[in-house]
Amino acid sequence: MTPQARIQAAIELLDAIIASARDGGPAADTLIARYFKDRRYAGSRDRRAVRDHVYRAIRRAAERPDTGRAAMVGLARDLPEIAALFDGGPHAPEPIAPGEPGAAPGAVPAWLVSLLAAPVEQDALLGRASVDLRVNALKATPADLAALLPDADPIAGLPAARRLSEGFPIEQNPAWKQGLVEVQDAGSQLIVQGCAAQPGMTVVDLCAGAGGKTLALAAAMAGKGILVATDTIRSRLARLGPRAERAGATFIETLLLDQSHEARGLESLNGQADVVLVDAPCSGTGTWRRNPESRWRLTAERLDRLVAEQARILDFAAPLLAPGGALVYATCALTDREGRDQVDAFLTRNAGWAVEPLDLPLGRAHGAGWLLTPGHDGTDGFFFARLRRAAS
Repeated sequence: MTPQARIQAAIELLDAIIASARDGGPAADTLIARYFKDRRYAGSRDRRAVRDHVYRAIRRAAERPDTGRAAMVGLARDLPEIAALFDGGPHAPEPIAPGEPGAAPGAVPAWLVSLLAAPVEQDALLGRASVDLRVNALKATPADLAALLPDADPIAGLPAARRLSEGFPIEQNPAWKQGLVEVQDAGSQLIVQGCAAQPGMTVVDLCAGAGGKTLALAAAMAGKGILVATDTIRSRLARLGPRAERAGATFIETLLLDQSHEARGLESLNGQADVVLVDAPCSGTGTWRRNPESRWRLTAERLDRLVAEQARILDFAAPLLAPGGALVYATCALTDREGRDQVDAFLTRNAGWAVEPLDLPLGRAHGAGWLLTPGHDGTDGFFFARLRRAAS
């Protein structure tokens, strides 16, 4: 592909990504993979170049552009070498007309700015994310990783955490293949540390998804006790089985729940859990480094639905706790509605709960909980809080 053809391909992909973001369709990575599956003539350098153009345009535009061309024209306004490729030649985009509108630059959609937690450093929300690892204590110690991953750096305050540069091919490394490490953002690891799960406990990961935090809980429990991972989406929960096998965490139990009737499926656990982790569905504003297009998917109406769903989940999670048990609420979101305000509302609705202060090596106190941000901590963005049920 010529440099001009790569720009045209990026425009076509951006058109598809914009439409998918508007209509709730597949993610950008999926669309890019499909695009090149049908274009075998594109070599690896072509694919890398087009992907880079696409993601530079996505990261640059806070608001969803009208078209892929508008997204790339906006990028071209900043980069003369890109603008020069709009030359109208074979397989090239038409020249940029004088005054042609391009997508405006920005980090945060205008409607969302006032909703972000006040300490959030907005200019860091779209930085490049490193590859963070958690040493799997069920199979290895940090010292075991030295030979297999000599370039992995420690992360202060998290003895089992290691950090590699962006794009490191960890899944090709023997350490990953043997289950000695898991890919997990340092912020996620800190949330599990805040759960304070111990061997012999009964622990429920209520919104387990593919089980990243479940596996970290399993390691904290040293494989001893009862650990139940639940979700309402079968395909997500199915991914946990192979991961648990590789990690040596075969004591994990899985439970598929019926959406909107979760409490019925959880009745046998009522009053039994020492720890319940609610890693709730959220806006994903803390993960823009990894998923910049999610800004184009989020709307005020969708945020309203998410906040209502988070409250509903918290209310059916609470009865699972034994007296004296800990409910840990977490979101990879940086809006106060999903974090600080959500916890305050839960405490207003539910008597017999107290906030348990956190003192952790990364992050800072925020309201009744703890806030992690890319700019302050070098992690994805999270809010989480630990609430203790009265002992009697």
